[in-house]
Amino acid sequence: MDEITRLEYLKIMGVERWSDRTMIEPNTATIKPNPMENKPIIDHWESLKEEVIGCQQCELCQTRTQTVFGEGNPNADWLFIAEAPGEQEDLQGKPFVGTAGLLLTEMLRAIGLTRETIFIANILKCRPPNNRNPKVDEIATCYDYLIRQQALIAPKIIVAVGRIAAQKLLKTNEPLSKLRGVVHHVDNIPLIVVYHPAYLLRKLSQKQAAWQDLQFALKTYQQLQTA
Repeated sequence: MDEITRLEYLKIMGVERWSDRTMIEPNTATIKPNPMENKPIIDHWESLKEEVIGCQQCELCQTRTQTVFGEGNPNADWLFIAEAPGEQEDLQGKPFVGTAGLLLTEMLRAIGLTRETIFIANILKCRPPNNRNPKVDEIATCYDYLIRQQALIAPKIIVAVGRIAAQKLLKTNEPLSKLRGVVHHVDNIPLIVVYHPAYLLRKLSQKQAAWQDLQFALKTYQQLQTA
């Protein structure tokens, strides 16, 4: 991405230019202890990935182009979880590609992170037809994959991206407005709710609120580091 395009994405968020590198250092690739026996974590990770690639447990296997396992550092401190793959994600097999993906990349950059130092996953590993909302049985079938990913990654903080992901992870029907700005917990891991980049592209009026969400997530993470 050229510099002009990158600054345009930052402008959407209400961030003129990010230059402060003192707030947080990007994660390193330091390997965390594997809580599951004494085997290298890659063995478990690759096995899980193969299961997802070949999964046929629900009807979405009949309409997908390919599964979207997730992307990033499997030892990341930060785990970003969204709802489901979209059309481009289904075609490319990667999460958050296209315009919303570019905006997410700049949102991460604004708080000193990169896509390589976090892990991005979806609750569903297959795209629902026409990008409809996930069905209850689809979530129930696919959720185990996400739980296993989370266990292997052992993140220090989880970021729920968008309303549907937040509601499913927190098992609530509360609106996004009541879920934002609060430190929730899932399996004793702090969880922060943020707007979905695709929503921000439609609702530019929320760009300042989105920036506040990111700063809140960063502050929560930094407090974990000093606790």
